[in-house]
Amino acid sequence: MTATLPVLALTAGEPAGIGPDLCIALSQQALPCRLSVLGDLDVLRARAAQLGIAVDFILGDAIPAHQPGALHVRHIAGAAPVTAGRLDPRNSPHVLALLDAALAGCLDGTYHAVVTAPVHKGVINDAGFAFTGHTEYLADHSGTQKVVMMLAGGGLRVALATTHLPLRAVADAITPGLLDEVIRILYADLQSKFGIIRPRIVVAGLNPHAGESGHLGREEIDVIEPVLNRLRGEGMNLVGPLPADTLFSRIRVEPCDAVLAMYHDQGLPVLKYASFGAGVNITLGLPFIRTSVDHGTALDLAGTGRAEVGSLLAAIEAAMEMVGRGQGIA
Repeated sequence: MTATLPVLALTAGEPAGIGPDLCIALSQQALPCRLSVLGDLDVLRARAAQLGIAVDFILGDAIPAHQPGALHVRHIAGAAPVTAGRLDPRNSPHVLALLDAALAGCLDGTYHAVVTAPVHKGVINDAGFAFTGHTEYLADHSGTQKVVMMLAGGGLRVALATTHLPLRAVADAITPGLLDEVIRILYADLQSKFGIIRPRIVVAGLNPHAGESGHLGREEIDVIEPVLNRLRGEGMNLVGPLPADTLFSRIRVEPCDAVLAMYHDQGLPVLKYASFGAGVNITLGLPFIRTSVDHGTALDLAGTGRAEVGSLLAAIEAAMEMVGRGQGIA
């Protein structure tokens, strides 16, 4: 890898969704990196033709500096023909193979980071694979015991104590051990990947009004507060637990480096509203950098030319910034 440009792997995601559209749109952008798209070359060519965009597809092991009008592709063939907007479970192994190739390349030093286009969890499970998301898959296949999902955008960073769980399972999942692990990972990666010497983390309560002194639930008293107090004793700058309905208003006047929400739909609606199509999903705790778009496959937009590339551009920019901070790459 050259000493001046970060090398990024971009997985094309679900081939029937907007992942290929986003890759084609990206070919028209000027980006200060060496970018390789991991996907099916035939699908990318067909989608470029469908969108009416001329792309010079580059193959081979050498990954050149990204130039507008061109796209380096690492061809990984799908199993079945692809129609934009129409899912086919036969291509689910292909989607997972893209992740496996990107993971292997990050671990062996071929890539500095991986950026992922959206996948469709439902069709992967329909194909017989137990799959809850990129975050969990990359953790399992890299041998990482615990990772943390964080989204950034709109001036916010929001990490999650739990990710893709049914709401009825969340309270039981919030344990002292889980919170301790999540906060330590969040704190360490804010330092190492974002260059924040002493991060200020605001922690949301689980229950309405953060439990209202135990009258609306005791998780704050029995679980969250003891963990925060113990970690404060180690020098961590932690605020909370605060009621989630007022937390985001409070940090407008008392800024923080990250918010820790207890569950998916507690923190992410606010961030996605604030970032308005330019949010980035970042997996913390992995032995490599991984960023992603903050949206799904948008099957109804695939092949129409109406897919917005803003979130993918933000994900690539975030990956480049983190690589530069960690590797000394300009």
